Amino acid sequence: MKTVITALALMAGASASAAELPSVEHFMRHATYSSARISPTGEYLALGVDRGGQDVLTVIRLKDMKLLKVNVLPDEKSVAGYQWIGDDRLIFTAIRKFGSFAQPFGTGEWYAVNADGSQPRPVIFYGSRGTAERAKAVFNERFSLVDPLENDPRNVLMSATSPRSRTGSNTELVMVDTVSGVRKTLATAPRENCSLAVDEKKQPRFALCFDQENEQGEYDTRTELYRLGDDGKWTLVNNADIGDGKQIRVAWTAKDGTIYALQDDGKKPAAFGTLDRQTGTFQKIFQDEVSDISRYVVSPTDDKPLAVVTEAGIPRIELIDEAHADSELYASLAGAFPGQVVNFSTATRDGSKVVVSVYSDRNPGELYLFDRDTGKARFLMKAREWVNPENSASVRPFDFVNRDGMRIYGYLTIPKGSDGKNLPLIVNPHGGPMGPRDNWLYNPETQLFASRGYATLQVNFRGSGGFGKAFQDMAYGQWHTGIMNDIIDATRWAVDEGVADPDRMCIYGGSFGGYSAMMAPAREPDLYACAFGYVGAYDGEVQMSLSDTSRSESGRAYMRRAFGATKSERAEAMPVTYASKIDIPVFLAAGARDPRCPPENTEVMFKALERAGNKPEGMIIQSGEMHGFYDVDNRVNLYTQMLEFFNRHIGDEAASERTAAN
Repeated sequence: MKTVITALALMAGASASAAELPSVEHFMRHATYSSARISPTGEYLALGVDRGGQDVLTVIRLKDMKLLKVNVLPDEKSVAGYQWIGDDRLIFTAIRKFGSFAQPFGTGEWYAVNADGSQPRPVIFYGSRGTAERAKAVFNERFSLVDPLENDPRNVLMSATSPRSRTGSNTELVMVDTVSGVRKTLATAPRENCSLAVDEKKQPRFALCFDQENEQGEYDTRTELYRLGDDGKWTLVNNADIGDGKQIRVAWTAKDGTIYALQDDGKKPAAFGTLDRQTGTFQKIFQDEVSDISRYVVSPTDDKPLAVVTEAGIPRIELIDEAHADSELYASLAGAFPGQVVNFSTATRDGSKVVVSVYSDRNPGELYLFDRDTGKARFLMKAREWVNPENSASVRPFDFVNRDGMRIYGYLTIPKGSDGKNLPLIVNPHGGPMGPRDNWLYNPETQLFASRGYATLQVNFRGSGGFGKAFQDMAYGQWHTGIMNDIIDATRWAVDEGVADPDRMCIYGGSFGGYSAMMAPAREPDLYACAFGYVGAYDGEVQMSLSDTSRSESGRAYMRRAFGATKSERAEAMPVTYASKIDIPVFLAAGARDPRCPPENTEVMFKALERAGNKPEGMIIQSGEMHGFYDVDNRVNLYTQMLEFFNRHIGDEAASERTAAN
């Protein structure tokens, strides 16, 4: 295997003067695009655009970059999951967004529209419409797109899921006519709670089924893989009792019929390889000892994997098929953008035109159109055209061994022009904690902090995604212990390395990061100079009774395993219990409509600190916002107050006060 990217240049230049500081709004504006898909013939480019609380679908004609249509759904619903279903027609679903720290919720509705905005049609909807569209109405079924059938301009393959019991559902693979709404069942899953996949001939072939309970009766995910034979019968291929307990899930099937899959033993990061269609035997192609595969570079012509990407630190791209003709093309394009990450984003049906994405820690993202006929890449657009990468801060990977002997990975954002020594530091734990992680990329938030002279430390503590299931599962029951140890150890590492001034360190985070911003200072009262909690979970009983997670049995089971099955266990794990130990300046912020970590968390934490004699310096309960603010004005207000708070305690104002005192 050949490593295309092993290390990326870390560059620094002269710092900007105070007069040249970009505004807070400069960092809080939403990007021009969030995703892109080229049409099968290359005539159009569809773009997902984040407008904050609502995502829309934009279509551009590529030959002259003319905007043809902006598709906006009513009632603040967002467009998601869009695909081309013909040379000039798109299908997409509707979702509702619940904040920047939360996954959106699908409404189940599907729509189709031409590139120019003509012939908009509902494909799947709930409720009543005219007689002509009665076939498109559904009741308790949920539909998801399985395959857009690129050679069929009218039909798509979808999975239809309907409740069967309190904890289970039935799934069917159906062909849906996007014009008439007529649905034809092609296969039924072998058991409850399954997802379905098709082979290279677009025939139903695999079912991945899951349970949400382990042998101890705790919340967990266990899978079974079934294969559908030509005789129409399902055969169990893999489960916890087959294949030494290693679970297999199909990733995709290439055009030549090769089945690519992941094999996971629940300990190390999953292995990537091929799956024998008849025997179910897994043949490993690649496995990293530290990091899961985060994404693949796939040939635009035959769906063969060219490379895999792992991200323990800086993205590392390993070619796994050097003999493939497109591997040479990929290596050439990657070489044209040194110090940046390159990927084949989307391609035409014949692979002759490829949209290439490029990003780095200082470049928010760019799109290029590569034409095989000319051998040239044409610039299309920037995600944030107002950002000059030359003025951005660099992001450096780091790793250390924690107190338990585990190697932990993370990232340091260092202000441009700084030597990276003795800096005021903001420790910024990510949300989750199980699953999410921090990555090497352009982060508007940490770039804002860097523009004001602060270094930012982000650590992928135990429980973070991307390092294997065993590492992720370590978070259960260790919110207030093991995870806090990792955050505290990372903070001390930054001091020991000379990066951070030990007298100028604050902790800030959102969601679980907000929890950590309260709990870490409670654990180590003398380590941080201030703490800012944003949309955090601070009270276990609020979460168990008011959060949207509490509305399902699986959600409640998750919380019982995550931070306590009893009230006393939950109290022991929650920051509100330790308010009397938090004796540093605190600021709190929440969304008034947050369903994930309801604002009652923030109000309870504020009152507990006030009773303990440490009334927070401020509290924002922002109307209209949910689990992470969307509105640009609200974001500007939040970060303006946050920067003022940091400045008082670890910034220039704090430094001036110390100088005057001496």
